[in-house]
Formats: sequence, C-alpha cells, structure tokens
Amino acid sequence: MKKLNKILFFSGFLALALSVAKITNAVCPVCVVAVGAGLGLSRFFGVDDTISSMWIGALLASLSIWTIIWLVKKGWGFKYQKIVIPGAYYLFTLFPLWYYDIMGHPLNTIFGIDKILFGSIFGTAVFLASVWFHNYLKKKNNGKSYFPYQKVVLPVVILLIFSIILWITI
Repeated sequence: MKKLNKILFFSGFLALALSVAKITNAVCPVCVVAVGAGLGLSRFFGVDDTISSMWIGALLASLSIWTIIWLVKKGWGFKYQKIVIPGAYYLFTLFPLWYYDIMGHPLNTIFGIDKILFGSIFGTAVFLASVWFHNYLKKKNNGKSYFPYQKVVLPVVILLIFSIILWITI
C-alpha cells in the first residue's frame, strides 16, 4: 500500500508539472544526448542514487518535451499528449526499477522517499526550471540566446550544480 501511495503521488506530481509545459519550450537532441551522457557517467562512477536519478528525471523530461514537439511537427499531436507521453516515459522507466526491487528498498530513502523517485522528481523540476530560465533569458534578449548553445549549456550546467550540491549534502 505504501508503494501504491508513492506511485500515485509521483503520477499526480508529474501530471501537474508537465501539464503546464508549453510547446515553445523546445529541447534539442544535443541536450538529450548530454543529459543521457551525464546519467551514464554518474552511474559508471558509482554516484549516489539520488544524484544519478536526478539525471534520469531530467532525461525523461527532455525526451517527453522532444517527443511532443516532434509529434506536433508531424501533425500527429493529440489532446492529452502532455500527460500521456511523459506518463508513458516515466512509467516505462520507473516501473521496471520498482518491479525488480531496485526502487523501494527501505534503506535507500531520503526524506522518507525512495532516492530514485526523489531524484527523478527533483531532476525533472530542475530541468524544467532550467528550460524555463533559458526561454526567459532569450525573451529578455529579443529572442536571441546570450551565447552559442545556451539551450544546451544552461540545463546541463544547472543540473551539474545541483548534482554537486546534493553530493556535498548527502
């Protein structure tokens, strides 16, 4: 029952967070690859699950946004795509982790929440905030980035900063 409550909480948070995402908050393929590389490196070096799953959340958020934009460009968009697509990505990623007991271990928690679940939610929030920050800066500069690859650099650098902060505090 406790796991079900966590799943419902996560699903509700995800639906709320991603339902306010705008199509204009585009994420490029380079950013998706960069976030994926960060995830791979953190797992390779044995980084804590909270930090590596933060990159999982960021990767899933970027894939969700990228997929929605691609579907819209192809003319295949549908009414609840902002909920269905991220929900599917998160479900197909986190459910197997839970099913095979990688997630949900009682000694692998932070603030009473599983480290992977917490990190995924936190990473999603940080990534979405960094994409919003990029769009805000671009809007302030008459639709132009302040520096080349700002769209990629900001999310990756902000995720790195939060990774370091979590590493120091955990």
